[in-house]
Amino acid sequence: MPELYLGIDIGGTTCAVCAADERGRLLEAASIPTGKGGSGWKDTVGMLLERAREQARKNADSTLKAIGISCGSPMDREAGLIQEPANLPGWRDVPIVSIFQEAFPQVAVYLENDANAGALAEYYFGAGRTIRPENMLFLTFGTGLGAGLVLNGQLYRGSSNYAGEIGHIRLERDGPVGCGKPGSFEGFCSGGGIEQLATAGLESWQGETSLEADNITAKQVGLGARSGDELCRKILAGSGSYLGRGLAIVIDILNPDLVVIGSIFARCEEFLRPAMEAALEEEARAEALSRCRIIPASLGEEIGLYSALSVAWRGEDALEDAAGNESS
Repeated sequence: MPELYLGIDIGGTTCAVCAADERGRLLEAASIPTGKGGSGWKDTVGMLLERAREQARKNADSTLKAIGISCGSPMDREAGLIQEPANLPGWRDVPIVSIFQEAFPQVAVYLENDANAGALAEYYFGAGRTIRPENMLFLTFGTGLGAGLVLNGQLYRGSSNYAGEIGHIRLERDGPVGCGKPGSFEGFCSGGGIEQLATAGLESWQGETSLEADNITAKQVGLGARSGDELCRKILAGSGSYLGRGLAIVIDILNPDLVVIGSIFARCEEFLRPAMEAALEEEARAEALSRCRIIPASLGEEIGLYSALSVAWRGEDALEDAAGNESS
């Protein structure tokens, strides 16, 4: 019988369930709004379970091999617990793996943080698919800033599953707040950070701008930059400069072949890249920088689905034996 894999993507606004075959080809997907607060997670998980059962029934001619769950940190991966990520208030010590294991007792269930899962997704199905880099760094650059690390061809989680939390790196003594730290990498290079940069920039801006003090979002900054708004372009250039400074630290330490950056970078690359490259030229070792390509993530809005599927598809094997299982 053909094999079936289910992916469960848990996000702060939307959750999704998807199914794929043994070659990683997406068969179907369904999304639901994310419930928050005290018991909100129970309703959400209940709906995710129902969608998972529906997709398993629709593909009853296939053998369900594994379920992968992708979610933001903090989490206890070994215990299978979601431990109240910032975008999931009320999701404290949710035994997500046990819940799905009870519903699908003969099926392996795996939990992975979203940055690691995103690295797997881009490695197998996205920007790294044809390159197959030995050492790859994936940056989320979305609501927050996290990283998934592929080192020596293996997903690197660290001794307590917290490797890749690069958003905590402090780039300035003061500045926009990310990860609870003023001046952090996440403070300068995330959706929330860009909003803070825009709010501060608007206060002293004397020219015309499309930004309004009571309605500043990273999306509005991106749209403004695309329409020629000088303030918006200045804000993104500032973020891009700090992106280069932060990347220089990581590239000097890890010496990767490839850096893949998602979300905001993928949408606003033309406004971020020039300042990023200038900072990299100034800060990074030339020997390391010359061997490293920096490209936008390629999976777009489907990265959440492929992230969860990658967790199911590879399970505990991480990146082993990838060459024989490429998506077609």
